[in-house]
Parts: sequence; C-alpha cells; structure tokens
Amino acid sequence: MTDLEQKKKAKEFAERWKGKGYEKGESQKFWIDLLENVLGVSNAIDFIHFEDTVHIDKATGFIDGFIDKTKVLIEQKSIDKDLRKAIKQSDGSLLNPFQQAKRYSSELSYDNRPRWIITCNFKSFLVYDMNNPNGEPEEILLKDLGKEYYRLSFIVDAKSEHLKKEEELSFKAGELVGVLYDAFSDQYNDLSNEESQKSLNELCVRLVFCLYAEDAGLFGRKNVFHDYLAKYEDLDLMRKALIELFKVLDQPLDKRDPYLEDDLNQFPYVNGGLFSNENIEIPRFTEKIRNTLLSKASDDFDWSEISPTIFGAVFESTLNPETRRSGGMHYTSIENIHKVIDPLFLNDLREELNDALAYKNEKTRNEALDKFQKHIGSLTFLDMILQSLIQSRGIIEKCAFAV
Repeated sequence: MTDLEQKKKAKEFAERWKGKGYEKGESQKFWIDLLENVLGVSNAIDFIHFEDTVHIDKATGFIDGFIDKTKVLIEQKSIDKDLRKAIKQSDGSLLNPFQQAKRYSSELSYDNRPRWIITCNFKSFLVYDMNNPNGEPEEILLKDLGKEYYRLSFIVDAKSEHLKKEEELSFKAGELVGVLYDAFSDQYNDLSNEESQKSLNELCVRLVFCLYAEDAGLFGRKNVFHDYLAKYEDLDLMRKALIELFKVLDQPLDKRDPYLEDDLNQFPYVNGGLFSNENIEIPRFTEKIRNTLLSKASDDFDWSEISPTIFGAVFESTLNPETRRSGGMHYTSIENIHKVIDPLFLNDLREELNDALAYKNEKTRNEALDKFQKHIGSLTFLDMILQSLIQSRGIIEKCAFAV
C-alpha cells in the first residue's frame, strides 16, 4: 500500500471498530482486520497465533495473541476494561493486563519471549518495550490511528525497533548539526559579521541536505556523498572538493562541462536555489570536521529516518545564535501542530483530495487532482496562520475587556 492508501485504511479501520469491543467474541476479528487491512499482512491467520496455552503453577492460561516473526505478545481486554487497573485472576491474585502478560511471558522458552507486549481494549493500545520493561508504555488511540498507524509498524516489521524512533533520531540529528555548527564556527575569522553568520547557517543547511539525500536515495547511490569526500585526506583538498561539489549540484546536466570527472558528474542537479549562492564563505577544515562528516554524521547515522516535523524546529534552533546562547532547544509536538493546522486548513485539504481520488473515471480523477494541485500552489499558509492568530487575539482581548 502507498502511504495515502494506508492512512485511508487505518481511518476506515478506526471508524469500523469505534465503540465495539467484546473480548471473547471480537478479539481475533479485530486483530486480523488490523493486520490485513491496515498493516498489509496478506494472510493474517498464518501470521498470528491465538490462544496459545501456558502453564502457570497448576493452572492453564491462554495468550490472546502472539506473533513469532516480530516477537509481539498481545493481551486483549474488552472495551470497558481499564488497561492500567488490576484485575482479579483465577488464582486470586490481582494483576493488570501488562503484569498478566509478563507472567505468561516468563513461562515461555527464552527464544520465544516477546520483545514487545501490547495490551489493548479496542480503543487504546499500550505498547511496552521489553528492552525497557520498567518504562512507561507508549499509548496509541484507535481514534488517532488514521494519522498514527505507522507507530504500529513494529508489529509486522522487525526492523522497526522503537515507537519514538523518529523523535529520538531527530534530536540526535539536531545534536549532530550542533557539533558541525560549533566545529565550523570555530574556523570563521569573525562570526559577528552578518555575512559570515549567514554563510555558516547556509553551509550547515547544504551539508544536512547532502547527508539526507544520500541516505534517502536522492543522490542515486547510498554513501555517494561520503565516498566522494572520503577520498580527500588532505583537509585543504577536502574543502576545495566540497566547494566544487556545491557548484556542480547547481548545474543542470546539459549545462555541465562535458569532460567533468565522473565522481562529480554522478551527482544530480538540485533545483530550488539551495546551491545557487557562489559567494558562501566556507572556512578551512579540521580533523574534527572531517571525522564528524564522514563518521558520526554519515557512517553512524541514517538521515532518511528523521521526522521533518520535529527536526525542522530542532534544526532552526541549532542555527539560531540567540537560542543557542540561551541554552534552549524546543520543538512543538506533532500533536500540537495538528491541533492548529488541522482545523485551519488541513482537514479541508484532505477532504478535497479524497473527493478527487473518489472519481472512478480516470480522466475526471486526473482533472480533479490537477485542480487540487493548483489550489495548493495558490495557498499562502503564513497569511492564513497570521489571520487566525489576529482573530484569536481579538477574541481574547474582547474576553479580557468583558472581565
């Protein structure tokens, strides 16, 4: 499924199960529906095991769901059950669903013990990472699944190791940018000079783009940027190679020197003006800069997995001298961002897109999509946000005056 299709399927799933949830009669239907129609499992009945038996002392227990491939154990409850509240067990003990699942887990062979435990009551998923069994669980609400379905990808993808991966990687990326920023800033003659400060910021933006582009496949081959710079052990030559690369990235293929070396000509043209300023001031390189670029920021980090929503704010804070001096680095959470932009314009745009996609006739659908694309291109979001803020301020002032 495409991302758009998966979002649509997740939203439909949430609507389909809204208000439903009887543990004994609907648990298996719920999970098969989720696996097949949201997470893309072709034959869920072979992917997940239901009601596996475990022997606890002299009693027999049943694991509601277990997925061998990704080591996920599921403890399902009815919709009216509190997932954090203790429930009386058959042996008289009081255990909450997670504690109950952990007891089942302890009776499994070592190789079969879960990496993840999910407790669910049809309206909420609590996800426990057993690499940190005493940590707080991540909560995913059914009603939010249309926009947060990707947080359940670990259920079917063993490589998806952490629910907060995007957020954690984005902050790590921000730290790497901070290291690069500090290493380069030490090499500038005078950062109080406005042009030098602007050059430093632009240099960091360009480098982050290149690091992201090679990991995301935009440069055609993995590690192409790293390998290009790694050839130059001499720091002055490495600096000159980077300057030359920036020039090439701003040249369309048909405008380039026909005898340009292959290691430069392999890079695509990057439009948009990011590399168009030839007057950017690039200071001399140091071993720290070289090591950070080639090792910490390239070999040891995958830029393609960061969240643009979070990283944009972290990146902006990193390049803002006032913010850095104050020691603050803050970002607005995705949830809070959507609280503003969804009712402001995003809900209407989603509805317009879905209406366009709903046309069965290909010609009509394409015409509607072209119209939608032109509509998006005509929007000026800053003006819309400012207008909303001005209106909000007016309402606040009126309330204050009334008080």
